[in-house]
Amino acid sequence: MTQRDVVFPPGRRALYELHRYSPAVRANGFLFVSGQVGSRDDGSPEPDFEAQVRRAFDNLKATLQAAGCGLDDIVDVTTFSTDPEKQFETVLAVKDEIFPQAPYPNWTALGVNWLAGFDFEIKVIAKLP
Repeated sequence: MTQRDVVFPPGRRALYELHRYSPAVRANGFLFVSGQVGSRDDGSPEPDFEAQVRRAFDNLKATLQAAGCGLDDIVDVTTFSTDPEKQFETVLAVKDEIFPQAPYPNWTALGVNWLAGFDFEIKVIAKLP
């Protein structure tokens, strides 16, 4: 088996080690980023929902940067929310700040009932430069 080409953003190992997964893996010209949540450096969730969404995007940016990518390299986005009907407008407002103009990446938004103690998660696929 080929060893995975794993990307770790600096200072973010606590959550990955706790749940035993890789934050991102390079493969065939793409970067597959695991779900990023609004966790603090110690792995605990940000308590305010909007702050949690913003921190999830910040954590996503750090993971992309560690691989030499940026937000413009994202081609596919999947978001997960624990109460989408109540949370959707907040997610959309933050997402619109992150991706302010077309062309936008693909986006799939899902409602789920559990996110390991978090209320929002974002995963992406980016094209490596």
